[in-house]
Amino acid sequence: MVAAVRVHKVGGPEVLTFEDIEVPAPGQGQIKIKQHACGVNFIDTYFRMGMYPSPVGLPFVAGNEGAGEVIAVGPGVTDWKVGDRVAYVVPLGGYAAERLLPADRAVKLPDNISYEQAAGMMLKGMTVQYLINRTYKVGKGTVVLMHAAAGGVGLILCQWANHLGATVIGTVGSKEKAELAKANGCHHTILYRDEDFVAKVKEITNGKLCDVVYDGIGKTTFPASLDCLRPLGTFVSFGSASGQIEAFNINILQAKGSLFATRPTLNHYAAKREDLVAISDDLFKVVGSGAVKIPINQKYALKDARKAHEDLEGRETTGSSILIP
Repeated sequence: MVAAVRVHKVGGPEVLTFEDIEVPAPGQGQIKIKQHACGVNFIDTYFRMGMYPSPVGLPFVAGNEGAGEVIAVGPGVTDWKVGDRVAYVVPLGGYAAERLLPADRAVKLPDNISYEQAAGMMLKGMTVQYLINRTYKVGKGTVVLMHAAAGGVGLILCQWANHLGATVIGTVGSKEKAELAKANGCHHTILYRDEDFVAKVKEITNGKLCDVVYDGIGKTTFPASLDCLRPLGTFVSFGSASGQIEAFNINILQAKGSLFATRPTLNHYAAKREDLVAISDDLFKVVGSGAVKIPINQKYALKDARKAHEDLEGRETTGSSILIP
């Protein structure tokens, strides 16, 4: 029996229950890992609340990201051996001391990346990798608006976009978060609670506006985000921290400058094994070089997962949060 955090009924943070579970031997194409750290992400709250349906039904072990070492290998697995260091993003099963993984969805963790770094960056870092390299190709001179710039995805994206030569504008909820975002590559910060972010973007860009807006907030930043884009700009909605964006009249995109709008997810960008490996390799390279640092600003014991969710949803966290089994 090993410790895990399970959801027996969907709801608020209080439905996260700390208990012992049985983890069987790995089956065909699976590996079993001992986890050294588990990532905490906003998507975990979507599954917990039932906004995203659990693919395994109820009850389920929460969590979608982690890092550890291989302790057993199932039949048909040739690429892994006991003792290998591993990191992953897989729907559910993450908040546990041990777990099974599909061998083809795990990636080998380089020695220069710690387990804690990996657990704090796989989902967020791979999300940033596709957002700035494939969803919209960020480069020298690109003007980027990043909502929640001091959050987990935000701090990584600000650093990486800056590294690629972009001008990065970020919205944040407090002066402390503004300082943090600036320390992580954000050139201009907007206190969205006190300032009209559209007016500030116009001021910062001298009316030229942005090439791309990355929005993980959702309901409360839409449609104002569209007003921050220059003609032919791209609106990238990759999360719904404040609630889902409701259906909208697509003609609004034409009226505001023939804009592009997309709602991407890592699952599609990393669906093929070769894409998963390419995305993670690029992430490992940029973090390993020191160009992008992974700020793990909150660590909790596994049994305190409820507190981690309360802090995350209460906008009390910055950077990455992890659970230690």
